[in-house]
Amino acid sequence: MFENFKVYETDFAGRPLVIETGKMGQLANGECLVRYGETVVHVAATASSKPREGVDFFPLSVDFEEKLYSVGRIPGSYIKREGRPSDRAILTSRVIDRPIRPLFPKDMRNDVSVVATVMSVDHDCAPEIAAMVGTSIALSISDIPWKGPISGVSVGYVDGQYVINPTSEQRKVSKMAVTVASTDSLIAMIEAGADIVSDEVMYNGIMAGHEANQKIITFIKGIQAEIGKEKFSYPSNEPDEEMLSAVKAFAMEEVKIALDTDDKTVRDARLKPVYEKVHEKFDEIYPDQAAKIDECMYKTQKYVVRRWLLDEKKRVDGRGMDDMRPLAAEVDLLPRVHGSGMFTRGQTQVLTVATLGPVSDCQMLDGIDEETSKRYIHQYNFPSYSVGETKPSRGPGRREIGHGALAERALVPVIPPVEDFPYAYRLVSEVLSSNGSTSQASICGSTLALMAAGVPIKAAVAGISCGLITEGDRWMTMVDIQGLEDFFGDMDFKVAGTHEGITAIQMDLKIDGLTPEMVKEALEKTHHARDYILDEVMLKAIPEPRKELSKYAPKMLSTLIPVEKIREVIGTGGKVIQKICAECDVKVDVEEDGHVFVSGIDAENCQRAMTIIDTIVNDPEPGAIYNGKVTRLMDFGAFVEIAPGKEGLVHISRLDVKRTEKVTDVVNVGDEIMVKVLEIDDKGRLNLSRRDALIEVEGLTPENEISDSPRRPAPRRDDRRRDDRRDDRHDDRPRASNGFIANTNKPREPKD
Repeated sequence: MFENFKVYETDFAGRPLVIETGKMGQLANGECLVRYGETVVHVAATASSKPREGVDFFPLSVDFEEKLYSVGRIPGSYIKREGRPSDRAILTSRVIDRPIRPLFPKDMRNDVSVVATVMSVDHDCAPEIAAMVGTSIALSISDIPWKGPISGVSVGYVDGQYVINPTSEQRKVSKMAVTVASTDSLIAMIEAGADIVSDEVMYNGIMAGHEANQKIITFIKGIQAEIGKEKFSYPSNEPDEEMLSAVKAFAMEEVKIALDTDDKTVRDARLKPVYEKVHEKFDEIYPDQAAKIDECMYKTQKYVVRRWLLDEKKRVDGRGMDDMRPLAAEVDLLPRVHGSGMFTRGQTQVLTVATLGPVSDCQMLDGIDEETSKRYIHQYNFPSYSVGETKPSRGPGRREIGHGALAERALVPVIPPVEDFPYAYRLVSEVLSSNGSTSQASICGSTLALMAAGVPIKAAVAGISCGLITEGDRWMTMVDIQGLEDFFGDMDFKVAGTHEGITAIQMDLKIDGLTPEMVKEALEKTHHARDYILDEVMLKAIPEPRKELSKYAPKMLSTLIPVEKIREVIGTGGKVIQKICAECDVKVDVEEDGHVFVSGIDAENCQRAMTIIDTIVNDPEPGAIYNGKVTRLMDFGAFVEIAPGKEGLVHISRLDVKRTEKVTDVVNVGDEIMVKVLEIDDKGRLNLSRRDALIEVEGLTPENEISDSPRRPAPRRDDRRRDDRRDDRHDDRPRASNGFIANTNKPREPKD
């Protein structure tokens, strides 16, 4: 039945890679099923038979489709099916798109679609890598014009060694996560996150990935040679040479004048009449070819910019190759937010706002990977007014999600661990003006906002981009590319990091790939540039994180309790934890591993709640002083609750420093009083004293002397039933004094 069914197998980083083709999706132009370990991804590539009308770009779409059945889960939505792609799926689609796009003919206008469907996931074998390899195979064996193949690998750095396609456990301890895509000679794509690694470590890791790709490229070429289809022909959208030469000759000088400015607004205003003149002249000569006339104008501008750079070493705005645009940094622009910072680079301007919240505000993720939540969230908004355009806002697109993820990845390595600073973070970057490198400006703005908010980040992070112009064997790089250099150049190599090392990389190319020399130079130039940005701009605006949080930020405390005590803190039906939250006006989050987080606007209330939790978890000790609430009155004394489930008796003789005739002369039900723990009897019952607490804390003088060990009266029937339920266990650990607990510093008597 499946006459064209073929199976190919090789070893990929120590695990079997099996390619099946000819059985599924036989109506696609090219398809394959990739089995990598127990990860299974099906990839199909299709192309339209005719070019799309009225477009001036190559219409390629890449979709990485996560199916929750691949990890044995049912979607959590109401309709119980996958909805819009997760951010992770969109980012993977972009990672696959970037290395394959430059290898398609630039003049082709046929729609091409690549769909990678994840059907089974083995977390030791990344489905993203399987999808990239499958995409390369599907396109290579199809009849779609494409100059592949490529291959992609993930590179980790564990215990000083590079690891190709690290396993799940290796990824958890790796110092970096770098995805490298390659052709048979060039580096086609780099996407990296790292825990502040040096340029040398990063460069060698990229080269290790490039070398590992060569084996898979050879494997794919073998498959292509055996079953690859002949590529179809397509109508070219390139303007003929006569039209291009005529438009160039007519418009060249005016284009040079229009482009020769550092102001994007002025440039656009100058170009508008040039376009009008060109169309006025050539629309009659070339009727029904307006799109190709515009293509000629694009090529004319590209020619001018590249000639200036390559031949005259001249940039559009007059800068040197390694010079940056004017820079500025500000903090505290918004009074009521937790932290704000604005970073300006030429006509690019980004305002980032930091919001701190309890750990329970972490974003929950519903995807196929092992990450189920994230504590640090960065979101990037790119309104139309930032580029002087008019269009309605429709929510974040793939570009916005990609830029937000890059800035997020850049800052995560410097965020303090949850044990030291128990907060969740949401950073929002608003692009106010855009003329290139807004993603890098959002990284700088995020650092400023976090420091202004009082987040004790490990080090300041800055981002910078490096551009590239190539012509044959000639090439040159430039730092801090603006929009025009990005538009007409060959590369946007974005690097973020601290003084010490790199935290994130994202590389976009319009050419087939980079040589190792190009990569090394880009890393060196971006390091020098970010050092300058940090020292001369950002750290002058705010030299270190604020020592105190904004008064509008929630105050947060955390502790670690034994797992077996979690039930006591939560209480039946959540009654205990709800009572703590209501009484102290705080929010309490308890995690499965025993971490407890208390958040609230008032620091004293947070400390009070933490004291109550500490009292629940640890048995009170003789000599400790608490604030408690009177719960019941008896003729012989008052029962006082010092924490939920922790109640003791204050004998009438211990209610005041003077003689007490009636209990109600001193306290009533609901009163909050200070008490000292005198002893814990052999049944775990607490004997408390208000009198001793007043003498010790407030220095009051007793009017009468009483026995140090008052006899505890026999409880009534209902009291006896309650007392019999108490826990007889004791905790001999010393208690530290904090908040509402005072320590007498008396040595404890050893128990028999």
